[in-house]
Amino acid sequence: MSPTTKLTPKGAATRQRIIEGAAAEIRERGVAVTTLDDVRARTGTSKSQLFHYFPDGKDELLLAVARYEADQVLAVQQPQLGGLTSWAAWRRWRDTVVSHYRGRGQHCPLNVLISQLGRVTPGAQAVVSEMLRRWQDEIAAGVRHLQGTGEIGPQLDAERAAAALLAGIQGGVVVMLSTGRIDHLEAALDVGIENLKASGNRA
Repeated sequence: MSPTTKLTPKGAATRQRIIEGAAAEIRERGVAVTTLDDVRARTGTSKSQLFHYFPDGKDELLLAVARYEADQVLAVQQPQLGGLTSWAAWRRWRDTVVSHYRGRGQHCPLNVLISQLGRVTPGAQAVVSEMLRRWQDEIAAGVRHLQGTGEIGPQLDAERAAAALLAGIQGGVVVMLSTGRIDHLEAALDVGIENLKASGNRA
């Protein structure tokens, strides 16, 4: 079923319940061992209901979960991510990211999206790529805003700076998932933001 297919409010709610249930199951158990029967049991839906909303079965459901998780990754950072217009705003965004991942731990959407769903199908990979593009665009917009106010050096490539900061965040999350330590994620954000500030001082 295409995400643009018109559903009744009740139908849309049922479909969303299935997606969220599948996402929760995958976060807890992993995509490899999660079955449609697991999702049905968790969400209280029948086989006919599940295939009504996802006629292509597990692959279609996983793609819907990937879209849901991608939206979650970005939604939890708002409105801070969309308002990087001062150093105080950057700090609030930094604190939001750290707090979120400290709270979610092993069940974070970024882990599910990149390490599990992103390797499943080309469609899920495209969802991951689009999510990263949107995330990078938001950070780059914040860099360009502070370049306009003279607080970040004009010589800095906003896109590359945003890409580097985003890569640092992902690396910090991977270390957190492997060790339980949040300090690498904090360091990636703190050093990245300090480097942006330093570019303005050099200018």
